[in-house]
Amino acid sequence: MLISFIVLTYNRTDALLCVLRALALQCTTNHEVLIADDGSTVAQVKLLHENCPPFKCAVRHIWHADTGFTAAAARNLGARHAVGEYLVFLDGDCIPGKSFVQAQTQLAQKHHFVNGSRILLSERLTARVVNQQIDLLAQSPSFWLAARIKGDSNKLLHMLGWPWSLFRVQTAFKWQGIRSCNLAVWRKDFEAVNGFDETFEGWGHEDADLVLRLGHAGVVRKNGFWATEVFHLWHFELKRDHESVNKKKVFDRMKTQLIKAEKGLAQIDSDQHFQVHQLQ
Repeated sequence: MLISFIVLTYNRTDALLCVLRALALQCTTNHEVLIADDGSTVAQVKLLHENCPPFKCAVRHIWHADTGFTAAAARNLGARHAVGEYLVFLDGDCIPGKSFVQAQTQLAQKHHFVNGSRILLSERLTARVVNQQIDLLAQSPSFWLAARIKGDSNKLLHMLGWPWSLFRVQTAFKWQGIRSCNLAVWRKDFEAVNGFDETFEGWGHEDADLVLRLGHAGVVRKNGFWATEVFHLWHFELKRDHESVNKKKVFDRMKTQLIKAEKGLAQIDSDQHFQVHQLQ
């Protein structure tokens, strides 16, 4: 099968390039990479185009105009341009582990989506990573133990390893651990629920809403913990002005059997201003 990696970004090309370098080491001709850009500046786009690492697969940059925090719209636009049967969503500040692509391939199962986890890195370690002073994927267990002790990493999940499907399936809807920065779903299932709901404004919980609606459609959650970890680079907290409103919307939908997003893939305007650049 062809797997499409959809990487969300916004004005943080230094972090994005770290993510792309990690993916480039793992991707083959069975993959494609789509950079879903939520409106980065001209300077940031130029930096990406000039420094994108070499891949063995197609790489495209899909940019739309900056109208505020519209991550759902950017991800939907990336998915619309994807050609893969299976979609893996990543954030542009979440570096996939060295076996990430292999683990996603192994865990892919019809009528299931894979919910991954993240390892939070400190501001200090993040600076070393984005300045290319250290290669995270080449570090030893002793490095990570020391990083955990010093507070440079909040977990050691990636050191444990559990590539099998046993104990992963979770049938009931739960808020805990839902991360659109690390989530894989069959394209057919994503289209059936009309993708991410773009009526969620600002930061927060459009990923929980997607998972809820997938559940209503009969798609089962499979946790990718101990296999599909990503390293989340430090950043300042985003404004969460709409979090309570978004959370209430999900709670209200939990009382329904809603499947399709109110505004999603099917509502993408053909006249919407976006640009597609073939990088490789």
